[in-house]
Amino acid sequence: MTDETPRSRALPVMDQAPTPKSVAPPTPVAFPDLGNIIAVSSGKGGVGKSTVAVNLAVALAKAGARVGIMDADIYGPNVPRMLGLDGPPRLDNHDRMVPHEAFGVRVVSLGFLVAPDQPAIWRGPIIMKVINQFLRDVAWGKLDYLIVDMPPGTGDAQLSLVQATHVHGALIVTTPQDVSTGDALRGAKMFERVGVPILGIVENMSYFECPHCGKPTALFGSGGGRKLADSLNLPLLAEIPLYPRVLEGGDSGRPIVIAEPEAGAAKALIELADRVREAFVNNNATAGVGTRG
Repeated sequence: MTDETPRSRALPVMDQAPTPKSVAPPTPVAFPDLGNIIAVSSGKGGVGKSTVAVNLAVALAKAGARVGIMDADIYGPNVPRMLGLDGPPRLDNHDRMVPHEAFGVRVVSLGFLVAPDQPAIWRGPIIMKVINQFLRDVAWGKLDYLIVDMPPGTGDAQLSLVQATHVHGALIVTTPQDVSTGDALRGAKMFERVGVPILGIVENMSYFECPHCGKPTALFGSGGGRKLADSLNLPLLAEIPLYPRVLEGGDSGRPIVIAEPEAGAAKALIELADRVREAFVNNNATAGVGTRG
């Protein structure tokens, strides 16, 4: 035995990962027909990321845009249920998948291709392949916006997307809790590291909105989304209340912006869509980055 203490070793981070010299990193490919590609992401699960992505897509379509939503949440593809869709997509004459459509939004998801009880126990290369297929081998047509519902965290799916194509902007979804905003901060830093503009922060479940009297109650604290936005010098794009019928709409396949457009949560999501659209009108999605809103 010796008295020597083991030397501490720093954990690897993204830009320190060893890469074989003979293997070049993938070169992102532009898909101009897909319009503005927007990643909707969160640092942790359970913050309503998919709900935000679905309602954002539907609200943009209601405003007259040509919209697709790509469910890249490989491990929990919930978009089909939230839009009331089911069954495998058909193929066109070029063997490309034809998206399902709901409320004017074209939809592709792994949930259409695997059984509900089949787990996706996949490593990075397979996830990369799925995301590339969803970009290349789907008959999306001409879009103004492609909303990409990402899985929680900063893993293979996020890196696969930014390596596969040019992502024009990201939305970071959080709740007011510190445990959520801390994880969301790491997610935002990941997009900054890979050069994806962050459009802003979306605080979901900002307060509970009583369905009878409309009285707000801060169940999960308050101000977390604002603090996160301020720390990153980004706009806080929306504060969406926790409203029971948002959850009901997700289970029944009728997003709140369709089922009850006058509800406070629906109005906040419609306003989010307006702000996203304005960001892309103003200097190709860069006007909102690094500015207060």
